[in-house]
Amino acid sequence: MVLVMSACSQVYVTRPASVISSTITSNRPVRGVWLTNVASTVLDSRQNIKDAVSLCAESGINNIYVVTWNAGQTLYPSRVMERMFGKLIDKRFEGRDPLRELIDEAHKKNIKVHAWFEYGFSSSYKQNGGDIIRRKPEWAAIDNNGKLVIKNGFEWMNAFDPKVQNFILSLIKEVSKNYNIDGIQGDDRLPANPSTAGYDKYTVALYKKEHNNLPPPNDYKDTDWVTWRANKLNDFMRRIHYEIKAIRPDIAVTMAPSIFPWSKEEYLQDWPTWVKNGWVDSIFPQVYRYNIAAYTTNLDANLKYMPETDYDIFYPGVLLKVSDYSPSEEFLNQMIEVNRKRGIQGEVFFFYEGLKLHADFFKKYYNSIPN
Repeated sequence: MVLVMSACSQVYVTRPASVISSTITSNRPVRGVWLTNVASTVLDSRQNIKDAVSLCAESGINNIYVVTWNAGQTLYPSRVMERMFGKLIDKRFEGRDPLRELIDEAHKKNIKVHAWFEYGFSSSYKQNGGDIIRRKPEWAAIDNNGKLVIKNGFEWMNAFDPKVQNFILSLIKEVSKNYNIDGIQGDDRLPANPSTAGYDKYTVALYKKEHNNLPPPNDYKDTDWVTWRANKLNDFMRRIHYEIKAIRPDIAVTMAPSIFPWSKEEYLQDWPTWVKNGWVDSIFPQVYRYNIAAYTTNLDANLKYMPETDYDIFYPGVLLKVSDYSPSEEFLNQMIEVNRKRGIQGEVFFFYEGLKLHADFFKKYYNSIPN
């Protein structure tokens, strides 16, 4: 998750009714929380998982988005990773399956669990690409200086390369086939690439093929060049949707991108197109702000891209904790109330550890209204 700033100006038309997804089996509005393995010990034991699920249930949380792919490793035993990289699971969780344990415990409490592929097309953080790029250097995303793409400390794989796409999709499909999961999710790294990417041999050759042998602009923010790459990621988003639905139509495909148009300008994420075409069952833009004026402004700006008939699939990502910061309960209440006034009946909070800090608030607020 990344904190971002944005302004919006474009409005998208309503997507055709024929493609609006109807796979969500429950009419309950999403009241969710992201669960990570960073700055949290919830996934370290089954008892910790039970305790966290109990607190979520007591707090009115009905959806948990649990990290499944992080730092180039899975948090479940992955035969895909074992075959390709010799790593069955993150060593921290060897001998266990935290994903299965969480699903089992959460379903007992009628809480849905979504596999969150947090790292997406990122391969590592301040590790020069990590083990993935060391083993497969041809998978590296390359910038206009011929260097590995690095943004905010994260190193990236080439999201335009079919082999890289197949790898990421194979992880998503593995979870969809092997677990009684309620949904899968990407965020500001899936499907995404920093807009500095796209200067690798494969992508340049593809661009030339479609542009009379002309090379892409050296200016990575060139509007047409940004749109061309965003459209390639749109193609992959469509592929995710249809291939996962072919496995199990009831699996929710959700995404938590940055807010638009910043998401497209910086990460090539054109999520209004995903909504318009029905490739997502719900969208959770990260409206992470530190005062109610900024939150309201950015929320309203992003609602411009949502047909009013689709407000029921729009759930803002709300910042609940990062480092030492957590919003006051007054601010937290203000953000939720702004959502309700706009017809938004739920939200997803980043992240679980902040829920513990505001347990009394959530127990009172969420459990005082229909869930």
